[in-house]
Amino acid sequence: MAVTRAQEKPCASCGRTMQWRKAWARNWADIRYCSDGCRQRKVTAVDLALEDAIRSLLSSRAAGASICPSEAARCVAAGDDWHGLMEPARRAARRLVAAGEVVITQGGQAVDPSTAKGPIRIRRA
Repeated sequence: MAVTRAQEKPCASCGRTMQWRKAWARNWADIRYCSDGCRQRKVTAVDLALEDAIRSLLSSRAAGASICPSEAARCVAAGDDWHGLMEPARRAARRLVAAGEVVITQGGQAVDPSTAKGPIRIRRA
């Protein structure tokens, strides 16, 4: 069976694409998280601050310019403790992709944020 867009939606926490599962048939409309980890993590104030930092950094750059998630992590972190915010920054970028605000690229080409591995860049959609 081919998966359609109606059978896909982004996780509210990590932004990865969730596909419809038979186990979720009765409550697909209520499913918000892709895993127990995302359900426990949810979206925190730091996550929202990272989203705002990404938006702010992109608005201060030229139209086609991109940023690295580490730039957003550095803006939000206190001092040199930004390394722990790298994965939350990537999650924030994936949520913004799901909202249609940004595009995640690798090597200048747009990639699927759910499957991208390695260094990424973020630019306005």
